[in-house]
Amino acid sequence: MTTLEVVRSGPLALIEDEGRPGWSAIGVGRSGAADRASYRLANRLLANPAGAAAIEVLLGGLEVVARGGDAWVAVTGAPARLTVDARAVDPYAAVALREGQRLRMGLPPAGLRSYVAVRGGIDVPPVLGSRSRDVLAGIGPEPLAAGDRLVVGPAPAAYPHVDAVPAPAYEDEVVLRVVRGPRDDWILDPDLLVGATWHASANTDRVGMRLDGPPLRLVRPDRQLPSEGAVRGAIQVPPSGEPVVFLADHPVTGGYPVVGVVVDADVDRAAQVRPGTPLRLRWA
Repeated sequence: MTTLEVVRSGPLALIEDEGRPGWSAIGVGRSGAADRASYRLANRLLANPAGAAAIEVLLGGLEVVARGGDAWVAVTGAPARLTVDARAVDPYAAVALREGQRLRMGLPPAGLRSYVAVRGGIDVPPVLGSRSRDVLAGIGPEPLAAGDRLVVGPAPAAYPHVDAVPAPAYEDEVVLRVVRGPRDDWILDPDLLVGATWHASANTDRVGMRLDGPPLRLVRPDRQLPSEGAVRGAIQVPPSGEPVVFLADHPVTGGYPVVGVVVDADVDRAAQVRPGTPLRLRWA
């Protein structure tokens, strides 16, 4: 049985897959990989079936050793510097990890989250049909720690079609498309949302990204809004006026007005925004 032994986890390393849709009625969100496109690409590079569990790594620092057999891995998302033992290897490529060899991830020069897929997927017990860690609900596999042994699932029958793919560019300033509403009439100047330059706050995690910039003023600060259903990409405005973009582990309901929603295709890019990065929003 092949396993990956965790030597170092870095700042935060989580098991993630496509998430657990269909449980919002009992208060459990979908969760899953924060940058879905990067996660899926890592699995495609290894010909894994859709939904195979992988490791989401925040700002590098992960070290794993292959035990009990060889493994094929691929790293996508934030382009971390990689070595297998003393040999440099490339992200966005299928990489052989022989038994006893160690994969080390450095700090990526851009982006926030990297995805480490292994051919066969990470085989941990599912919770409500998913192997994802939901940091808000506190369900799913615990964050990785030194000494953990991750069982690698059986290799799929299919074989990869390519050895490597081009890595995407991470711009110095991020632009996200936003659909207006449904509660944009609750703030005095909705166009300030797209007119200002924002910065991702240090108060950012898988639940949401808070934006630093000019506060959005409510039309009636004393007015209350009953809790409503929330979606990934929703931009909520709390009483402080600092917008919050909901990410993978967002709450399923919210009581603050949602003044816009990031286009779904751009939410993956939002999940890669580092604190301090300038960011602009544009009406879709």
